[in-house]
Amino acid sequence: MRVAVAGGTGLTGRLVVEAVEARGHEAVVLSRSRGVDLVQGTGLDAALEGAEAVVDVSNVTTMSKSVSVEFFDRAGRALTGAAARAGVRHLLTLSIVGVDRVPNPYYAGKLRQEALVEAGTVPWTILRATQFHEFAGQILSRLPGPVALVPTMRVQPIAVAEVAAALADMVLQPPQGMAPELAGPREESLVDMARQLVAAGGARRRPVLPLPVPGPMSNGGLLPTGPGPRGEQTFREWLTTL
Repeated sequence: MRVAVAGGTGLTGRLVVEAVEARGHEAVVLSRSRGVDLVQGTGLDAALEGAEAVVDVSNVTTMSKSVSVEFFDRAGRALTGAAARAGVRHLLTLSIVGVDRVPNPYYAGKLRQEALVEAGTVPWTILRATQFHEFAGQILSRLPGPVALVPTMRVQPIAVAEVAAALADMVLQPPQGMAPELAGPREESLVDMARQLVAAGGARRRPVLPLPVPGPMSNGGLLPTGPGPRGEQTFREWLTTL
């Protein structure tokens, strides 16, 4: 099978490409470095020629609602349109657990992406996964100063490689609409994760203090709400690989 991977050079995308190829299928990377611009739509038709399935793990790094919505709207319209013209039989999109419950500027774009997939003519699957183990480090990297004030979130982090493997398996199966949420093996405190990461040398050494935040983000809004597949690697096990 010929499987196109949108965002195939990113953190998740590289692993999806490897997982698809490990299963004996051809992976086609959709990225600007390969002559494909998702936002402009250039190069998409040629890249999707002969593709039976598409995995969309494209991303934009922003905390601006307008930037996020514009990116996922334009990229989503271009990708769903090109996939329909190419006769793609399965569009699998990676999203985020809690995207519809937690008010977040970036999540507004992901919701737009989901809506475009659902409204399109290509048979689809949307897989919502929890935050990656890298989440604590990403939060710390955005916090300047001698003390890190980390939001008091409850999360259930999962290894990126396990998400990539799940995507590679699912894209080879029939479309299923909204898939059961994929989460890590255990619930964690984001503050504790940040402290462990600092202690392990994976982030700049400084005190980590809890910052209470109101609303669903701190009250379990990022946790899975029902049964579904669970990863195996814990955050503590992931730390030993750094």
